[in-house]
Amino acid sequence: MRMLRHTGNILFLHHFSMYSLFQFRFRNYCIGVNKIDNIVDRQLFINYVREQSKLGFSDLSLPLSIFRQMTSLHPLPSIIDFCLLFTAMSKLKRLQPYSTIIPLSRELELFGVRPDQHSLGILANCYCHLGRVDFGFSLMGKCLKLGFPPNCVTFNTLINGFILCDKLPQANELLNKIINQGFQPSIVTYGALVKGLCRIGRNAGAIKLLERMQSGPLKPCLFMYTMIIESLCKDGLLNKALDLFSNMKSKGVKPDVVIYASLIRGLYKCGSQKEAKRLLCEILESNIAPNVQTFTTLVDMFCKDGSVDEAHAIVEYMTEWGKTADIVTYGALLQGYCLRGRMKDAEKLLDLIAQTGCEADLIILNTMIKGYCKTRNIDKAFDLFQEMFQKGMTPDVVAYTTLIDGFCKARKLLPARKLFKEMQSHGISPNVVTYASLLNGLCKNALPDEAMALLEGMEGNGVKPDIIIYNNLIDSLCEAGRFNDVSNLLSDLSFKGLQPDIKTFNIMIKVFCKKRLMSEATELLTGMEEKGCFPNSLTYNTIIRGFITSNDLSSALYYQDVMVNKGFEADVNTLSLFTGCKSSELA
Repeated sequence: MRMLRHTGNILFLHHFSMYSLFQFRFRNYCIGVNKIDNIVDRQLFINYVREQSKLGFSDLSLPLSIFRQMTSLHPLPSIIDFCLLFTAMSKLKRLQPYSTIIPLSRELELFGVRPDQHSLGILANCYCHLGRVDFGFSLMGKCLKLGFPPNCVTFNTLINGFILCDKLPQANELLNKIINQGFQPSIVTYGALVKGLCRIGRNAGAIKLLERMQSGPLKPCLFMYTMIIESLCKDGLLNKALDLFSNMKSKGVKPDVVIYASLIRGLYKCGSQKEAKRLLCEILESNIAPNVQTFTTLVDMFCKDGSVDEAHAIVEYMTEWGKTADIVTYGALLQGYCLRGRMKDAEKLLDLIAQTGCEADLIILNTMIKGYCKTRNIDKAFDLFQEMFQKGMTPDVVAYTTLIDGFCKARKLLPARKLFKEMQSHGISPNVVTYASLLNGLCKNALPDEAMALLEGMEGNGVKPDIIIYNNLIDSLCEAGRFNDVSNLLSDLSFKGLQPDIKTFNIMIKVFCKKRLMSEATELLTGMEEKGCFPNSLTYNTIIRGFITSNDLSSALYYQDVMVNKGFEADVNTLSLFTGCKSSELA
């Protein structure tokens, strides 16, 4: 058994090889309550898979269990049925399913299931969402070798991949090539490209793309005009925005409240209140009647954009049209103040709400509590929380969770624990956010044992932890040197239907680098790519700093080249270490 000694203590054991842990672990799925144990009728099961795939999934545990059962059938189901399952999985975007689908797809080939054009398209889409458009192009080459000519779907996927990676010139170049070859991009592809161009401030390119669409079969939609007009307004190009707005209306595209709000917001920011008011009048004269709901939408949009003063002006203008703000309107404005940390203004608005005869409801008070917690004024947040009881209101899970999170961030674990127990005694069940807040607080305060116990209690109460919770706990256990516990947690991931994400890998690579186990760190770096989880800037910078502190400058320089080729840059800390190395060499 190989051991690393540091200041006389055994820090790391060879059996805790993260690479072996991540080798799965990707293959051993055993999904508790969702496992399908017996397949009596093969066709009935296949029909179930098809129907369930159409309905969709809430998490990855059930589709992973279904996949295992499908691969146990003899003969195996067709690639079409596997594609239905993968498509349904790919729709769980919030869970980042792409790194899960890739190894499953590879496994199918090992089972002898021949890929078709659709399955390769799904795989290309996964790689593109993970930032590896190059792998997506490789799959297009594979399509050609297998006799599948590229189609519009394939090209749309690759263009979208370039856009996701902020490689707009390449996306535009590919668009031109496929149009010249007679392919027609979808409206979604055009929309994504317009959005990407606007995001990097290339408004002229976006407008040119609209003009190209005008001469083709697909015409620009309201969504595209809205994106460009919003971008022009943000850049202060109000005249161009208004010109495009007029052009849009002349093409028969009817504006909605969203596009009006973008223009009004831009005009306010540039000090053109008169023109902004004219547009409000235009809304009044059009079929978009500015009822209370319309005004509330405008207020909400301005607040979410950070334009709280403009939102306040909209509330004042409401009276000019004989409209009275309701509790929802005030709530939107209050949330805007709280999000910006302007609690004095929020307090004044709360007083105004009371003066107008509106009753501050639970949503309003929860917003105030969140605002106080955000500005680190936990005492005022707790006072308002207690006022709820005095007013005969019962705080809900949001109120309790917000306060627990606030106390944890203020390093006040005692009241956080007390609230956690209190809410349950009042019949309010903690949700995943409540558990995550308290568990994160325990981890930040170096209490991994209590955090582990909380995780166990969470699962016992039927609340499923997500990968974020596991990452926080793994990080805390690593800091405490509890590597056996980390090993057990990593083993649990696949059984819970969870996949390690980029943060999980980065935590483990950081640990290896800290212990100067650079061979294990680089092995894990290679392993994560094989599993479809691609390194980011933090990954490479951590590896490079690890090599520098291990006095292996040549390896550090090698990975710096790799990092640059991947489109990332050295951060301040890495550059500082490189500078120190060069200074030492000169000395």
